[in-house]
Amino acid sequence: MSMTMDDSIKRWTTKPMTTLVIEIIQGKTTVSKASRSFDLTPSEIEGRVEDAKRGMENSLRANPLDIRDQYEKQLRDLQEAYGEALLELRPEKCSRASWRRASRCRPPSSARGSAFPGARSTTSR
Repeated sequence: MSMTMDDSIKRWTTKPMTTLVIEIIQGKTTVSKASRSFDLTPSEIEGRVEDAKRGMENSLRANPLDIRDQYEKQLRDLQEAYGEALLELRPEKCSRASWRRASRCRPPSSARGSAFPGARSTTSR
């Protein structure tokens, strides 16, 4: 790495993590190399790089969002994606034979039986 970083870093402060992320963005090092060198998970490093890219994008906007607005926007996007995924999965689940027995896929009991609760059906079951 270009700056000398202590190999025995126990807790990552802003300055060394910033240096590491900048070097990854500039292509001076890779995520896998940094992961092995500093005993960090690749997903943690990639998350920091993504956070840095979002921060840079936000700072270059004409009207930058504050942190709370960024998190609220991200939360809305995730909730929308979750809702869409749920709508796509529900018909698939209800079409399976095992899910037909589930109460949420069955029509209400009033729509299944006779209009008269005590009447017997003439059709065999």
